[in-house]
Amino acid sequence: MVSKNEVKSETSTIVVSPLSDAAEPKLVDDAEDVARPVENVLDSDDILNSLKTLLNTIEKLQKVRLEAGDIKPLIEQMLDGKPFRSEELEKAKIGASTLNRLVRAYSDHQAALLKAQSARTLLSQVLSFNPAN
Repeated sequence: MVSKNEVKSETSTIVVSPLSDAAEPKLVDDAEDVARPVENVLDSDDILNSLKTLLNTIEKLQKVRLEAGDIKPLIEQMLDGKPFRSEELEKAKIGASTLNRLVRAYSDHQAALLKAQSARTLLSQVLSFNPAN
């Protein structure tokens, strides 16, 4: 009879059979052959992410350009030192602020464009891939 404080334990036996020749793992002669597909996947993920970033920067640049409108004449007038009327002064203030955002968006776009250039190589590889070979 088992008392309340005693723990009843059971033991199990697991039988492990040896691996057959067919199930033995094959060793790879060259570790680089295994690493290449992994690197290619990582590279292609980075490339695709850089393309997404480029698309986002293009959208932002276009949005800021639309918001900026035609600020060039106002900025040139300001740089030439010509006086403004009151409504032109407000437009010039907004234009200067928008120009700052436009410069940042353009800079971001240029950086994303440079980073995404590796997509050209991937695009060539993917489009010239011939599964029959």
